[in-house]
Amino acid sequence: MRVLLTLVGLPAVWLSLVACGQAQSPAAAQAPPGASEPVATVGGTPITRADLDVLVAPQIAKLDEQAHQIRRAQLDELIAQRLIAAEAKARNISPEALEKTEVLDKAAPPTQADLDAFVAANRARLPGDPAALMPQIRQYLTEQRQGARREAFLEELRGKTKVEVLLKPPAAFRATIDLAGTPSRGTADAKVTVVEFSDFHCPFCRRVQPTLTQLLAKYPNDVKLVYKHMPLDQLHPQARRAAEASWCAQQQGKFWEYHDLLYAGGPDGSDPTLTALAGRAGLDPSTYQQCMASGKAADVVQQQVDEGAKFGVSGTPGFFVNGRFLNGAVPLEAFVQIIEEELGR
Repeated sequence: MRVLLTLVGLPAVWLSLVACGQAQSPAAAQAPPGASEPVATVGGTPITRADLDVLVAPQIAKLDEQAHQIRRAQLDELIAQRLIAAEAKARNISPEALEKTEVLDKAAPPTQADLDAFVAANRARLPGDPAALMPQIRQYLTEQRQGARREAFLEELRGKTKVEVLLKPPAAFRATIDLAGTPSRGTADAKVTVVEFSDFHCPFCRRVQPTLTQLLAKYPNDVKLVYKHMPLDQLHPQARRAAEASWCAQQQGKFWEYHDLLYAGGPDGSDPTLTALAGRAGLDPSTYQQCMASGKAADVVQQQVDEGAKFGVSGTPGFFVNGRFLNGAVPLEAFVQIIEEELGR
């Protein structure tokens, strides 16, 4: 089943992240105490803790964020177990019986229409004959519905019992991203800014777009999404030209229209295709052609690629949530967890 979930882009655990290429975490923004203390000397010349930390900061940041995510996932399950145990005791039944009554028995099994819809939505990523995978697909959809029902039941229990999460997120590693001249969706003065470094021809970048739409709908006043270009030339040789075309669309106030058309299409970044998309997006043809020929778009895209590399982004999609690094086409829950932590700061 894990092979199927990886192929269809529906990870069983959100900590199993996927991305085009490999992404690393951002560099540390603050020096630790004792940064000026020597950790070695060469010919009498010291190598300081700060010298060392500059080189290891991306790896340390990645480990810190991953460790926090693991702790938070386990903490959420411990909270769930205690809520269920308390409710079971109040009803004078076992926790297992409570979960059967409130979760298993109330989660509607998937219908054939549900299975057909799943196959239709994921056909390109399913290995082999979908008919042979029906048992696994049915099991996956069943577990998905049971998980959703369990979470809904836990929300009911949280409404009756005060739950306060005191676990602190890592605070030392926050990248400062330049937002000048970048296209954005959401409230301008949102409390949380999600910066996306993305590649128009990366399948994982395309896969995460519906999740980002859901995110903005869930937090209409608290989240702003900013787009940055990170074409991976070795993997997607025409993605850079697509990025340049989208910047020219931005100059005419049509970035998001063009953005959506690029992700809806295939990995064709030829000039005729990009020009055709410009027409569909409502761009002025002459202005668009002049922009593409000017070289300005190429300069902006390269600047953003350099910025992403500076903060350790080497794969797409890469996200910075108020400066905190999040890697891959992760599901909505991954964003929600970090956003809730940021809103609680």
